[in-house]
Amino acid sequence: MPTLDLIFAALSDPTRRAILSMLLEDDMAVSDVAAPFGISLAAVSKHLGVLAGAGLIAQEKRGRITWCRLNPDGMRQASIWMQGFGQFDPVDLDDFERFLALELNQPGDGQD
Repeated sequence: MPTLDLIFAALSDPTRRAILSMLLEDDMAVSDVAAPFGISLAAVSKHLGVLAGAGLIAQEKRGRITWCRLNPDGMRQASIWMQGFGQFDPVDLDDFERFLALELNQPGDGQD
C-alpha cells in the first residue's frame, strides 16, 4: 500500500493533477495523456510512474499501447487521514474534478 508521503508527493505537482483530471473523463493511452503537455513523452511517462507508484492510477499494456486509468481507491488513504482532522468530508471525485478544473484555470499558476 502506498504511503501518504507518496500520495501527497504525487498530488503536489500541477502536471500530475492535470493528468488525474484528464483521467476522470475516461481511460487514455499514454500518447493521448502526453498530447496537451509541452513536455516529452518520457517526462509524461515519469509523471505517470509517480501516479502509479502512489496508487492513484493503474496502467495496462494492450498490444503495443499502454493505457492509463484512474484508481478511485487510490485516494482513500489520504481521504481517511484528512477525515481524522474532523473538518474534511470524504473525497468525492466529482468535487475533486471541479477543484482540479478551477486550479488548472487560474492565471499565474506556472502552467505557461
